[in-house]
Amino acid sequence: MTDLPDLAVTGATGVLGGMVARQLSDAGFSQRLLVRDPRRAPDLKDAPAVAVSYGDPVLSRPALEGVKVLFMVSAAEAEDRLQQHYAFVDAAAEAGVRHIVYTSFFGAAPDCTFTLGRDHYATEERIRASGMGFTFLRDNFYLDFLPMLAGEDGVIRGPAGDGVMAAVAREDIARSAVAVLRDPAVHAGATYDLTGPEDISLGHAAEVLTRATDRIVTYQHETVQEAFASRASYGAPAWQVEAWVSTYTAIAAGELAGVTSDVHGLTGQDPMALEELVKLPQL
Repeated sequence: MTDLPDLAVTGATGVLGGMVARQLSDAGFSQRLLVRDPRRAPDLKDAPAVAVSYGDPVLSRPALEGVKVLFMVSAAEAEDRLQQHYAFVDAAAEAGVRHIVYTSFFGAAPDCTFTLGRDHYATEERIRASGMGFTFLRDNFYLDFLPMLAGEDGVIRGPAGDGVMAAVAREDIARSAVAVLRDPAVHAGATYDLTGPEDISLGHAAEVLTRATDRIVTYQHETVQEAFASRASYGAPAWQVEAWVSTYTAIAAGELAGVTSDVHGLTGQDPMALEELVKLPQL
């Protein structure tokens, strides 16, 4: 694998990883696309696709040989996601990767309210202990997801109260990641809190979406008990329902609030607000 590009990008078949891969390609960078299914990888210049699976070090380790800088998008939500992360981080260290740029979560901590944020913190700790260089991009809640929170009746339901969050667009996360990957040594050991330009409540988000779309969107506060009950019909496992509900309780607890200047500091551009994002074609 050592004849392949020494910059590797995971998740290129997904939204965020795909954005990063395309922006790197547009900037003239060669890269190795690490994906589960190479047939689905984007067709980019100087960007060969190699099969990996986070939870399969036998497959991942040779795919990582010769990689110096690795952009690691967090795995899809799964009960064993942390074990997948550990296996991939260990494989990267064994393969000689020098620097990981990892997409973590805003406020990641062992006891944060958002349950999946605890997995991100544990992954960060595994990377720190590996001896590899690192940069952590702690992304706030995805601004892109706000329109998707409304049900068919246009109501956003959850136990967020009047809490606010500094939600950030995936496009801004991608631009920030590319800025780091252009010169990772400058960002070695750094942790960046990536946020949008404002703290926004779900009530205000509903007002923005109502003005910008052809539907009336409202926010309805639920108690925690009501939130678990209203999601029971989805048939999702308990850990996943808890993760969904804890997204809202983390907002209520103020753990996703606090605008930073890190997106501007990395990219030289201000991050998008919800009003701007909803005007983009994909929404």
